[in-house]
Amino acid sequence: MSSFEIFPIVSGLILGAFLGWIRPAARMRIGLPVTLALAFLATVESGEFRSSWGFLLVDISLVAVSALAGLLTVHRIRWVQR
Repeated sequence: MSSFEIFPIVSGLILGAFLGWIRPAARMRIGLPVTLALAFLATVESGEFRSSWGFLLVDISLVAVSALAGLLTVHRIRWVQR
């Protein structure tokens, strides 16, 4: 894993953890635009956009899957604490 992939993964995990603490009705409204913004930042920050904007799709996937992992982790922790 290159250092360029750390930002989308870590930011996705943080986003997912945050989404786990807000109302379910607001998750998609907040999560989708933030996922797109974080992926865009990751693509620009790494400089991958210079060769192809197709890397944006990869970064969107990385952020989204990482956010899902963060969300599921928060749900699991909250479920175990009950």
